[in-house]
Amino acid sequence: MLSFNPTNCRNESEVESKLIVQYLLPELGYTQGDWYQEVALGSIRLDFLAFAAQVLPFTLGSDSPLSFIIEAKGPNQNLDVHVRRLRQYLTSLHTRYGLLTNGKELRIYSRSGNDIILEFKCTGEEISDRIDEIKRIIGRDFIKEKLRRENIAQALVQKIQIRKRGKQSVKVIAIYHNKGGVGKTTVSVNLAAGLRRKGYNVLLIDLDSQANSTFASGLVKFQFEEDDNLKDKNIFHVLESADFNSVQDVARQSNYFNTPEIDILPSHIGLIEGQYRLNQIASSKTRLVKKLKQEEQNYDFVIIDTPPSRDIYAQVAIIAANYLIIPSDLKPFANQGLSSVKSFIKEIDEFRESIGRKPVEVMGVLPSKISPNAKSLAKTFPKQKSSIINQYNFPVMDTVIFDRTALSHCLNKTITIGDLELPDPKSIFDFANSNPSSANQSADEFEKLVLEVLEKVEEN
Repeated sequence: MLSFNPTNCRNESEVESKLIVQYLLPELGYTQGDWYQEVALGSIRLDFLAFAAQVLPFTLGSDSPLSFIIEAKGPNQNLDVHVRRLRQYLTSLHTRYGLLTNGKELRIYSRSGNDIILEFKCTGEEISDRIDEIKRIIGRDFIKEKLRRENIAQALVQKIQIRKRGKQSVKVIAIYHNKGGVGKTTVSVNLAAGLRRKGYNVLLIDLDSQANSTFASGLVKFQFEEDDNLKDKNIFHVLESADFNSVQDVARQSNYFNTPEIDILPSHIGLIEGQYRLNQIASSKTRLVKKLKQEEQNYDFVIIDTPPSRDIYAQVAIIAANYLIIPSDLKPFANQGLSSVKSFIKEIDEFRESIGRKPVEVMGVLPSKISPNAKSLAKTFPKQKSSIINQYNFPVMDTVIFDRTALSHCLNKTITIGDLELPDPKSIFDFANSNPSSANQSADEFEKLVLEVLEKVEEN
């Protein structure tokens, strides 16, 4: 593997030749036919313009999502001085990414409307060690994959819009595993957020008494019990009554969690006490089905976060669902629990048949909280996936959600108001907007999950 030594760059010309031409562009997957030096576009003069796909001639003012600009400066130049000009280039040319370097430092910016955001930065000494991170932003294959997913998403959105002109049933997806700690809440809230960002109307239902999705969506902003505004109106009340407490009566909007916000049917610790009452009412198992039927014109997707159990709340979720996603860290205890998941689904499907519902469609086991360690991915991960397919006869989803600190940081954000420190969680997408260098990989993984879900729903 090639490496870069910044001490070899003594002037701007050597930054261009030794860093950009000899090292960076080849490492990012760009051949000589993919990039151009000293490019003139009207009054703009670019040091380098690189393409992930051949789209020349490049028209000034056109949107070129497959290209990025490189501006190389001398080692003694302060990069801060050149950020304004890079912003002008990216916004004028509607180009997605810009790289700014003087050999001693490297920065990557992305265009956001009429401004640019710093996505990544490192010192010259760190470039070789962090080349994989750089590839995930402006590598040729990575940019092409981003465009492919964007095109798929656009096509799927158009299909959904056409279908919505007629009467279509809401798509209900339950996120379930009977083992805790496998990422159900993280998957639930960020899948809901990602679908909402695609323009779909989304309802997130929290059916776990721990109320993790309720917390994660920003609905809990109080520190004292007397300020609890959820205890008298939550998902329990929707299930308890046949005639009152419709979805619209109880649903709340998430609180500065996602752009745009999503609707939430919140949970509460009181669900534990309410379980006995619901178990005495046979019809409580199907009330969510009936009440969601009334919401067909209000929502395109419903995402249900479930408890790690086989209790009535888990039953209600899978009875109401059209699809099931099973997050798993693929470790032995989680895999062993899949036998119980399988038998539970079978029991629920028997009940569904008795009320005229088709079996729930298992989208697959979703690898989540997976270690990004290269050795583990090469040796252990393939064996874990094979075990799920061969031993438990579950499909495995293509998307992988890796265990990254950004995923915990975004849901554990706080805000200080006076003397109080209150929760201020964000979706991984909103978190990545303000913390791109640490969160863009996780946001990208959930973007892939959203598209995979849309594709699987479209197939049916």
